[in-house]
Amino acid sequence: MKTFIFKLTLVLYSLSFNEAIDVRYDGFPTENPQNWGYVDVREGAHMFWWMHFTKANVNNFTERPLILWLQGGPGSSSTGYGNFEILGPIDLAEQTRNFTWVNTHNVLFVDNPVGTGFSYVDDMRYLTTDNKQIAKDLVSLLKGVYNVLPEFKNVPLHIFGESYGGKMAIEFAYELNLEIQQGTIESNLVGVYLGDAWTSPIDYTLSWAPYLLNLGFIDVDGFQKINNMAQRTERVLKQGQYTLATDLWYMTEVILEEEARAIDFYNVQYDIPYRGEISEKAKILGSITPRDSAYELMVNYRRLENSLYDSPVPLSLNTMMRTRVHPALNLTNEVIFGSQQGAVFDTLAGDFMKPVVNVVEKVLNETSVNVVVYNGQLDLICSTPGTVEWINRMNWYGRENYASAPRTGISVNENLEGYLRKFGKFSMYWLNRAGHMAPRDNPRITSIMMRETTNFATVF
Repeated sequence: MKTFIFKLTLVLYSLSFNEAIDVRYDGFPTENPQNWGYVDVREGAHMFWWMHFTKANVNNFTERPLILWLQGGPGSSSTGYGNFEILGPIDLAEQTRNFTWVNTHNVLFVDNPVGTGFSYVDDMRYLTTDNKQIAKDLVSLLKGVYNVLPEFKNVPLHIFGESYGGKMAIEFAYELNLEIQQGTIESNLVGVYLGDAWTSPIDYTLSWAPYLLNLGFIDVDGFQKINNMAQRTERVLKQGQYTLATDLWYMTEVILEEEARAIDFYNVQYDIPYRGEISEKAKILGSITPRDSAYELMVNYRRLENSLYDSPVPLSLNTMMRTRVHPALNLTNEVIFGSQQGAVFDTLAGDFMKPVVNVVEKVLNETSVNVVVYNGQLDLICSTPGTVEWINRMNWYGRENYASAPRTGISVNENLEGYLRKFGKFSMYWLNRAGHMAPRDNPRITSIMMRETTNFATVF
């Protein structure tokens, strides 16, 4: 088995950046300088960031936009999942990723909320409990990054959030815009992107039964069982029992998995081992704390890693981050990658099922920030029907014009890759042949989206 080793080489640039580091892997150089560090976003809370400077042929990195990437969960690591499994320069199989966004953009991965990935808290009381606090921490994080890399203050900033990261991203964009207007931070915020985002949790939960019935994964009896639990979740949510709604959301997933006899929540077409009748698994899951089980299902529900690559991966993501990345980046020994992630999910259980559609409306109605929503057609956990449902209910100035705008097809090399409807500052992209991790599943359509919204994109 090939040994996975990080080699550090110091590379100095004539820019006024701090030292940029060229991280090289055994036989697979990333070919782009990097920087990373911690920001103490408040007392007892230490947030980790990792910047990949673009590989584009430019005189100055600041000639290309800055993408800030937020992962979901809550509790999934951006520097881990987002970087190595979705769009960073190296994948988990130790191969150079040819469609990495670093080819054309500067990409800033952030382990958020605190307690996620390499980010950590000195005591569990410093973990975040709601989305607004998460957003304020992210504004503090960005201030710290700008202190290290001041040249990026005027670089166009595009905030991307996947899954629960999208829920965090929209609140972050709103809070950041407020501070820009107040003059407490200098930043060129251009757009916020909600990718298969947990924007309206109940709309997604209610969409699961009809979505799977139409695709043939369940029958009418299964539909009734899943839908009944989803409606029960909706009832307690409307009553303001938010933590109970999170527990019932989890039970909806358990019933769904049993009725479908196993399915990948992130892409319904991914191969997944058939485990037969899994009621015993449901009994086991139901015997332990529901939110702990929900976390395992939401964050660590993984198809076989080998199915994603041409050859077996040498290390799991957690092992690689703990035994290779941690020492290579010379990080503090006070943190173990992902060791606090379960607690992150649990402390947000009361906020997990709350929607942020109202925040999307505020960003559209009160700011000049562009809002881009994109969804993979094969995603189950944040299904396209659920996304369309909350978009159609939004109360914003362009609602009627958006509803009557044409839905245009998007082609790449004469192949239909998706659809777009937009009006003013709001765009919705339907992504064909893509699931929850859309940039990895279909880089062609996401490349077009990047070109249209940031003016730069990898060419295929």
